Amino acid sequence: MAPIAPIPVVDEGLGNSTYLLDLGAGRALALDPQRDLRALRAEAATRGLRIVYAVETHLHTDFVSGTAELAAVEGARIISPAVGERAFDHLGLADGEDLDLGSLTLRALSTPGHSPEHLSYLLYEGDTLAGVFTGGSLMVGTAGRTDLVGPEQTVPLARAQYRSLHRLMELPDETPVWPTHGAGSFCSAGAGAERTTTIGRERRTNPLLQLEREDAFVQALMARMGSFPGYFRRLPEVNRRGPAVLASPAGLAPLSPARVRELLAAGAQVVDARPTREFAAGHLPGAISIPLRPVFALWLGWLADPQAPLVIVRGADQDPEAIAAAAAKVGFDSPAGELTGDMAAWTANGGATERTELTDAAGLARMSDATVVDVRQAAEYAAGHVPGAINLQLGDLLKTDGPLPEGPVVVMCGHSERAGGGASLLERAGLSGITILDGGPDEWAAAAGRPVATGVEQ
Repeated sequence: MAPIAPIPVVDEGLGNSTYLLDLGAGRALALDPQRDLRALRAEAATRGLRIVYAVETHLHTDFVSGTAELAAVEGARIISPAVGERAFDHLGLADGEDLDLGSLTLRALSTPGHSPEHLSYLLYEGDTLAGVFTGGSLMVGTAGRTDLVGPEQTVPLARAQYRSLHRLMELPDETPVWPTHGAGSFCSAGAGAERTTTIGRERRTNPLLQLEREDAFVQALMARMGSFPGYFRRLPEVNRRGPAVLASPAGLAPLSPARVRELLAAGAQVVDARPTREFAAGHLPGAISIPLRPVFALWLGWLADPQAPLVIVRGADQDPEAIAAAAAKVGFDSPAGELTGDMAAWTANGGATERTELTDAAGLARMSDATVVDVRQAAEYAAGHVPGAINLQLGDLLKTDGPLPEGPVVVMCGHSERAGGGASLLERAGLSGITILDGGPDEWAAAAGRPVATGVEQ
C-alpha cells in the first residue's frame, strides 16, 4: 500500500504550506488554507478533487484564513480547535476527538505553544498512523514562536511549546511530519529550507529537542525570535470573527490622476509595486516602495496603514489580480484602486514626482561620508554587513528610539528591494539626500576589496 502523501501548496512569500489531502471518491481536505486560493483550487481541479473539509490548526497571525471562502463557495465544512471561540459555523475538535473521513481518520492532538488553542492532527489510515500535521508547533529544525499573542504570554506559551514538542516525540520515529510554517515564515523561531520531516529526524537533529531541561528550551526558543510584522497582532481577531468572503474576482479599480489626487488629499496612501529601479527614477511624492514579488503581501501588511485607502502604482507588465490577491491575504480587502496609465499619465496630467538616487557597490565603495543604513533583519546583518553600517530593520525603521540618520544616507539590504522600501519611508519622514544601494554586502566587498564585518557593531 502506497503511503499517504498530502500535497503541499506552498506560498513562498509567507513561508507557509497549505496541504491538500485526497480523501477518495473525488473529495479532498485542505489544511490551513490562506485567502488566496488560486493555487490550491488549481491543484484540486487538476486532480479532479472537490474540497469538502477546510481544517485549521490555529488562529493564524500571518494571513487571513481561506476557510470562510471554501465554506461559502465550495460548501466545505470548517474544522477548527474547539477552544478557539470562533464566531462562525464550524466543527470544533478537542484533544483526542476524531473526524471520520471515510478510509482515513483525523485525530486532534492538543499542542499549545505557538498559540493557546493550537491543535496538531494525527492522520490514520485504518489503524495505521500515516503522519501528523503539526501546524505551528513542531517544524523542520525548530518550533513555532510563542510571542505573537502578547508579551505576557511569551514565556508561558514557550513552556507549553516544550511540553507539546515532547508529546509529539511520543510518536514513532518513522512518522511523517507536515508543518504549516516553514522557511520564510515569521511565525517560526528560525527555520531551514526544508518543509517536511519525520519525528525521528527531529528527535535526532532539532536543536531545541536536544535540550532536556524546560528552562533551557525556553531560553533557546526565545533567543531565536526576531521581529515580526505588527499586523500579526491584528489578524487573529479577523480570523476568529471570520473574514469577509470576497465575492467578486480580485482586481484593482482604475483611478484617474485627478481621482488619485482627491484620495491623497483625503489621507490615502500610495504603494508603488514597480521594481526598485523604476521607483527610483520617478515616483509619486510620499509613495511607499514595495516591489511586487513573492513577499509583497508580507511587506504590505508590515509597512502600509490598514486604516488608510490604498492606491497602487504598478508597471504595465505587472498583474493587478496578483497585487489585489496579495493585499487580501493580509487584510487589505478593498484597495481604492490603481493609477491608470502608470507614471506617464500622472506626469502628463501635471502630477509632481520625486526621484531617489541609486548607486551600485562600486559607487558606495567610493563614498566616505555617507551613513550606511542596513534594513535587513538582525540575524542577516550579523552574518555579514558593510563595516560601520547601522542596522535599522525595515519593519521598525521609523520606530527607532534614537534620531534618524541625516544625509547623505545610503540604504541597503541584500539586493535592493527592501532598501527601496527603507528609502521611501525615510523620504516620507522628511529626510533628503537618500540613496538606494543596488546590491548587497557581497557586491560591496567585491568592489571595495575588503571583507564584510560580522556580529553586532556598537
